[in-house]
Amino acid sequence: MAPALTKPITGDLAPYATDPSATRGRRHDEMESRTRSPYQRDRDRIIHSGAFRRLKHKTQVFVYHEGDYYRTRLTHSLEVAQIARSLSRFLGLDEDLAEALALAHDLGHTPFGHAGEDALAECMEGYGGFDHNAQTLRIVTRLEQRYADFDGLNLTWETLEGVVKHNGPVIAQGEGTDQLPRAFREYEGLASLDLHTYASLEAQVAALSDDIAYNNHDIDDGLRAGLFTADDLMSLPLVGDMFREVHDAYPGLAPRRLRHEAIRRLISHMVEDVIGETTRRLEKIQPGNSDDIRNAGMQIASFSEEMQAHDRALKSFLLERMYRHFQVNRMMSKAKRVMTEVFELLVNEPTLLPNEWQDMTDGPRTVKTAETVCDYVAGMTDRFAIEEHRRLFQPDPIFR
Repeated sequence: MAPALTKPITGDLAPYATDPSATRGRRHDEMESRTRSPYQRDRDRIIHSGAFRRLKHKTQVFVYHEGDYYRTRLTHSLEVAQIARSLSRFLGLDEDLAEALALAHDLGHTPFGHAGEDALAECMEGYGGFDHNAQTLRIVTRLEQRYADFDGLNLTWETLEGVVKHNGPVIAQGEGTDQLPRAFREYEGLASLDLHTYASLEAQVAALSDDIAYNNHDIDDGLRAGLFTADDLMSLPLVGDMFREVHDAYPGLAPRRLRHEAIRRLISHMVEDVIGETTRRLEKIQPGNSDDIRNAGMQIASFSEEMQAHDRALKSFLLERMYRHFQVNRMMSKAKRVMTEVFELLVNEPTLLPNEWQDMTDGPRTVKTAETVCDYVAGMTDRFAIEEHRRLFQPDPIFR
């Protein structure tokens, strides 16, 4: 159980926070804003990017047309940002950096969720592979073309570092980068991001917020879709406790209110657990600055051991009862076929690509053409991918 939270919320940065006035800067020199911090500017550039807008029609688990109430990549990213800001404010971190990283963390996802990523990774075998985190870096450093002087969004070093290290250190000390995904290797400034260290505490908080958000909204979406019931959750540690607590306090409560109230309490419980465990780790290492966090040799923002066990139990339940549910499997099977068939056709016949994309190819089945087709397909929304498949293969939609 997390300790009582008594720390005042002041808005002051802690010594171990990432100080925007000490940023390592941007790859391309620019005059900084007179009205916004560098990380506010990064957040705003992410929000105004085309890749961010397309998250509105990219799947989490359910394909877009299955219902308007289910989460998309966009709503998920907003929920992650809300949790990351709450954690950052209490821990004395830079909220703008944490928010920027939360909003950017899914930019590289393909249409159709992890089914789309798996399909594209198989298609790109032999061409350098595909990884959504690496694709996010490629988008913010190259594919977004909105500025006169440079490709990408020219984000600060700290934001790029957080994007690359969303899952922790990328390589071990002294290890080479040869085995990293293509999109990582192609970034000229990759080595400067200190790939062997942990990320800032803001980045670690954003990554944990991702876990909290998708665990809870997958419970919500799974219940709403009828893939499992509230009774099915009662045997889970913590999750079952929250549902029982609400049920006992409000007998006869409508299922929808029961679901929302239990999930609200569950999110609060997880957030307070992160604050308690992270505070304990900070007290242990006594960091004097943000680099002490990076070089701590361990994750500082973390669930407690008890919450990690609860998290594993919940993920195992969701894997079995939701992600492998036959209804989800059927849709994901269709999605993989759409991704694979569109990729294979375009890489064999690049003249079918729109002109601006076709100009970046150099013939059928070359590495350059495969990379271009990969960028084109990865950037699609669910509905654009379905429509593109229909336009290329058949007169009638295959998704009914």
